[in-house]
Amino acid sequence: MAIQIKTPWNKDRIIGQKKPLQISHIWGIRIRLELEGRTRDLAPFNLDLDSKLRGCDLVKLKVSDVVCGRSALRRTHIVQ
Repeated sequence: MAIQIKTPWNKDRIIGQKKPLQISHIWGIRIRLELEGRTRDLAPFNLDLDSKLRGCDLVKLKVSDVVCGRSALRRTHIVQ
C-alpha cells in the first residue's frame, strides 16, 4: 500500500499581509466594472476605497445606511 503525502495548501504561496493596490490597478478595476455594467459590484468597491472602512464593517452595512428613497446619500455617518 502506497503512502500518500498530502502537500499543505499554502506551500509556495506568499501568506500574510498583501501589498496595497496601485492607483492604476484601482482605476482598471473601476473602469472594467463600469464598462461591464456591474453597478452592484462597483458601488461597494468605491465605498470601500472612499470610506477606508474595514471589510468586516462594510459587510454589516445595510442598503438603508446609504440610500434614502430612490437615491444614494451624498454623506452618511457610520460608527465602528
